[in-house]
Amino acid sequence: MTDAPSSAWSREDILGLFALPFNELLFQAHAVLRENWPEGTIHLSSLLSVKTGGCVEDCGYCAQSAKNKTGLPASSLLSREEVRAAARKAKASGSKRFCMSAAWRALKDRDIDQVAELVADVKSLGLETCLTLGMVSEDQARKLRKAGLDYYNHNVDSSPEYYAKVVTTRAYSDRLDTLNAVRQAGMKICSGGIVGMGEERVDRAGMLHTLASLDPQPESVPINLLVPIPGTPLENAPPLDPFELVRTIAVARILLPRAYVRLSAGRRGMSEETQALCFFAGANAVFYGEKLLTTDNQDQTDDLALFAKLGLRPEAGGHA
Repeated sequence: MTDAPSSAWSREDILGLFALPFNELLFQAHAVLRENWPEGTIHLSSLLSVKTGGCVEDCGYCAQSAKNKTGLPASSLLSREEVRAAARKAKASGSKRFCMSAAWRALKDRDIDQVAELVADVKSLGLETCLTLGMVSEDQARKLRKAGLDYYNHNVDSSPEYYAKVVTTRAYSDRLDTLNAVRQAGMKICSGGIVGMGEERVDRAGMLHTLASLDPQPESVPINLLVPIPGTPLENAPPLDPFELVRTIAVARILLPRAYVRLSAGRRGMSEETQALCFFAGANAVFYGEKLLTTDNQDQTDDLALFAKLGLRPEAGGHA
């Protein structure tokens, strides 16, 4: 199976992939997809905000930042009963992974036991488990792993150079430190980024270079298309050309051959044709369900209809 070593790709190499004729890039990416994921299935994951709003970070894209004037109220952590009900609903709809998100800058030790209970509850339903809670230490990550956590999500967001134009309250190195802590604890990594924030192609290449250079590479890579939210600094960001999104998916597939490349936020605004190109280019996973944290997601019925048109079968079980 194709598995390029993390040191194999320079930024210049990656920019060269981006610059290929569109059909040639898709041909190469689809060949990598077929070689490494011959089943022709799509992995479905659901995402639940277990604690919404009030975050002290200043991420320019986020409705949950207390520094952004979005009018989103802060909430307390959901109860175990509420989370179990959402997880059961997600499983019944076909999701294989259940990701829980809390709008925290970092996980506090006082919250670990409560979060660990949520992980154990979801795990008991036979679902893969994922958390995204901000920064974690290695000791905290080990405790979560002991509770049954499979994946920890912590996105790098963009290139190291562009990142500071979007977030100033957390350094890029903090994100890499969290990913290292998760890996040292023996968990799988879910890490990707956001495109359409006003960045240039060189920044998209830089983001993918960071991810591809992790050793081992992330098992799951969400590619989010910015959903401009009123009240955030990026509310007027110019829309990304759909062909550039497809190119980003294709390059991600070539660089990260064994990862789930997940078409994530922004899917509701994409045409079926754009989504189909993304799947051909290498996306083999989606977030599935009516909500992605604070923004609406694609209707499940529409998703299943599109998968049927494309001959994509929802994955029957965990792959990685």
